[in-house]
Amino acid sequence: MRRVVNFLRGSVEVEAAGPFPERFVNLCAQRGVPFWGVEWREDGAVRIRVPRRARHGLEELAQRAGCALREVEREGAPAFLARFRRRYGLWVGLSFSLLAVLVLSHFVLVVDVQGNERVPTAEILSCLRRLGVHPGTFSPAIDVDTVEQEVLLELDELTWIAINRSGVRAEVLVREGVEPPEIVDQSELGDVVAGQAGVITRLEVWSGESDRQVGQAVAKGDVLIRGDVLLEGPPYGEGDIGWQQVRAQGVVEALTWRTLEASIPLEAQVKVYTGRTRSCYFLEWMGRRRDLWGGGSAPAGWEKTSRIWSPRLPDGLALPFAVGRELLREYETRPVQVDLAAAEEMLEARLAEALARQVGEGSVQETSYTAVVREGCLVVTLKAACREEIGVFVPKT
Repeated sequence: MRRVVNFLRGSVEVEAAGPFPERFVNLCAQRGVPFWGVEWREDGAVRIRVPRRARHGLEELAQRAGCALREVEREGAPAFLARFRRRYGLWVGLSFSLLAVLVLSHFVLVVDVQGNERVPTAEILSCLRRLGVHPGTFSPAIDVDTVEQEVLLELDELTWIAINRSGVRAEVLVREGVEPPEIVDQSELGDVVAGQAGVITRLEVWSGESDRQVGQAVAKGDVLIRGDVLLEGPPYGEGDIGWQQVRAQGVVEALTWRTLEASIPLEAQVKVYTGRTRSCYFLEWMGRRRDLWGGGSAPAGWEKTSRIWSPRLPDGLALPFAVGRELLREYETRPVQVDLAAAEEMLEARLAEALARQVGEGSVQETSYTAVVREGCLVVTLKAACREEIGVFVPKT
């Protein structure tokens, strides 16, 4: 403990050389000057260590003892800090660091959203920004309970949200609602008809009646499962009871054939840069932007690209400021012939995506593509054999 106290208040080691250095030590003891670490040197001098604030009175005692006093070393916190007294840049940096810790710790610098899968993060951040939670917000001013309630009212897909403030980070935890199962209104009567022409490969009747069979071809609009059920009478009765109308339900899978077509012009307009460029530098702080020089919107015929440099802490946390550069390049449009192979590949990919959306949970059994040039366009046709659900419920009117 004494070492800690001596380090904080500082100490000075001095050397007294003369005919009677012991008199100097005795005078220090008589005056009540605390000292320690007495060391007798071979040349007859003596070294002692005293507190920093007792250093000034030692010159008088050394003169009375007929000794020459020499300061050997200073130690402790005051001596360490004195080394930096002329390093003004260090003091300015330290001041700004302390100011940043004391001030910026009360502002939200990062908003981190976790727990969402279907709801886009950008949509949640946009909602929070409208409610006043964004980088640069004064953290104690956030009414967490009110913001959480408002978010749940605006975003119906969320069922729970919690906003936790931890230093400069606002951690937003959300839970998405489970989609309820489709509710079938049994009171709504009707038939199941074919939504697509094909050959039936699977037929299951849950309610209603059907005279269709596996392997039978059907056209679009044909009734597959009727909602009219004949109620048969007892075995030895004179006749049937009559007809009852129900909601026809079941599964009807079929092998179908689909034809899709897409086209693209053989001539396209492309950008050709003239070589003229302009640059704009800007600074973003707490989500606000300020143009440094060369700012302005891009005029017609100029393309704008941006590059932003944002510093990050070692743990990956992005700081709330960034420096950016926008490059504007002038261009002209000129007609060029498209690459037929690349255009054909692009159209085939788009047709495959469109087919997958149409088939849904079904499967594609076989595909074939044909490409022709017609009326200045490249036309790609997709023919596919699919296995899919074709039954569509149609209510009775």
